Amino acid sequence: MTHRWLLLLALLAALGRVQAAPGLEEREVALATSLRCMVCQNQTLAESNAPLALDMRRQIHEQLAAGRSEAQIRDYFEERYGAFVRYDPPFRPSTWLLWLGPFALLLLGLAVLARIVRRRQRAAPQPLTPAERSRAAALLKGDSP
Repeated sequence: MTHRWLLLLALLAALGRVQAAPGLEEREVALATSLRCMVCQNQTLAESNAPLALDMRRQIHEQLAAGRSEAQIRDYFEERYGAFVRYDPPFRPSTWLLWLGPFALLLLGLAVLARIVRRRQRAAPQPLTPAERSRAAALLKGDSP
């Protein structure tokens, strides 16, 4: 019987939390989705079950409940963990390499490819020497050289 009361109290507490702060859960999920788990690094906070991610989600909830904005919370985590914590880091000098690096590598690869193609086009095929011709003819006839 006491288990039923505890379950009922837990359910009422959960319902009270949702009703007390409409939209809070959506804001929590949006923030947790925009921040990276520092343990997993390839998952968002919303996806990760790492203890640090659970703690970071709890901090998001507490800060939202305290009335802080999403921008203030992102700034808090960025100050604490660096720009890497954000899945969409801002474009500023410290993140230029992150934003422009892939494009620079692509341009470098295209330049190398163009250079290789130009070299191949310029290189004229060299005629065979008489010794190479006789060897090729022998190979085509099936004779061993």
